[in-house]
Amino acid sequence: MTAGTQRLAGSDGSVRRTVLPGGLRVITEALPSVRSAALGIWAGVGSRDEGSEHAGATHYLEHLLFKGTSRRSALEISAAMDAVGGELNAFTAKEYTCYYARVLDADLPLAIDVLSDMVTSSLIEPRDVDAERGVILEEIAMNEDDPADLVHEAFAGQLFGDTPLGRPILGTVDSINAISRDRIAEHYHARYTPDSLVVAAAGNLSHEGVVELVRTAFGPALERSAASATQPAPPRLGGDSADSARGTGVRLLSRPVEQANLVLGCAGLARTDPRRFALGVLNAALGGGMSSRLFQEVREKRGLAYSVYSFSSQHADCGQWGVYAGCLPAKADDVLAICQDEIAKVIASGLTDEELARGKGQLRGSIVLGLEDPSSRMSRLGKSELAYPNLEAVDEILTEIEAVTHDDVRGVAADVLALPKALAVVGPFDDADQFIAAVAG
Repeated sequence: MTAGTQRLAGSDGSVRRTVLPGGLRVITEALPSVRSAALGIWAGVGSRDEGSEHAGATHYLEHLLFKGTSRRSALEISAAMDAVGGELNAFTAKEYTCYYARVLDADLPLAIDVLSDMVTSSLIEPRDVDAERGVILEEIAMNEDDPADLVHEAFAGQLFGDTPLGRPILGTVDSINAISRDRIAEHYHARYTPDSLVVAAAGNLSHEGVVELVRTAFGPALERSAASATQPAPPRLGGDSADSARGTGVRLLSRPVEQANLVLGCAGLARTDPRRFALGVLNAALGGGMSSRLFQEVREKRGLAYSVYSFSSQHADCGQWGVYAGCLPAKADDVLAICQDEIAKVIASGLTDEELARGKGQLRGSIVLGLEDPSSRMSRLGKSELAYPNLEAVDEILTEIEAVTHDDVRGVAADVLALPKALAVVGPFDDADQFIAAVAG
């Protein structure tokens, strides 16, 4: 076994981890039964890490890293992957960024070389910054044209206020127009260091082979950082940042659309909070599927909305919980009243035995079925390394879910669902005050 390599607890021995000089982590999961491999290079930086002078820089970089290095042009990057039928993409989240590829197992060396080159050696040419500025502004405009996405963004803004968690991942028109090439490059060089990066791979692979390929591909970057950083950056856990401010009230974005888009919710739980399993079961039973209370009451019995569901998302030190519904504008008050009524019932009485069992089953199934391909396995490895104290075994997670009791559900309902609410509305309305009573419940 390579020096510095360990088999991770929480796996059956197929997951292995090596720390290279400079603090770069390489984590793999061998899946011999497949003929493909998924690779991700994860950076421990998201839009939450931006100061006002760098607002939008993290997502901007996601675009720019595809634009060329000293070894490859933008066309050569895409052509290399297209030539082997591979998939190449990236995404930016609030607390991390991922560049990923999926290829045939025989083409994993190519994917490692291309992605590593992109992440470590981007040129960030001024002409590319200017060209992508227009692309990102188009992306912001496209988001503005999708009220279902826009209302979730507005809800986060209302809940977290003018903090990095409350601001759009894409940035704003003003911030994207204002940011300079030098500010973006500054963000890149400060945040994309080996100690803050994780290379995760899953599929038909050899851990030792992946480590050597990464060592070669990252060579110059590892040499530059080895003297100053030999240990990986710690996972992002806890904290009491001002980002976790809890806003309430109504945010209305008046748009001439045919449907009212509503998100009613409140602060949630941090991703390592032990109550997260109970909240997951509760969320599944309340608004997680066609048998859920909200779907049955709002859509099946009354036909008031086509789409209605509840959701929960977590960050290092805080989270959010809410209910989304899309309905005719004239039905918005009725839908909000029913949602508040169902929330109040759960707070007062919890779930029935049948709902508790169904909620557990739905949560278990979504976790297991979500890990049936190399890409999802790779994502689990990368996110666990950046955001959790350890890689928790799937069986342990399933045991935690099965152990959730009625008391646990009632407790988390009282702790979370009973919190003061915020409401975001996107629709053809003129006055936010008409929704104040709906927030009060």
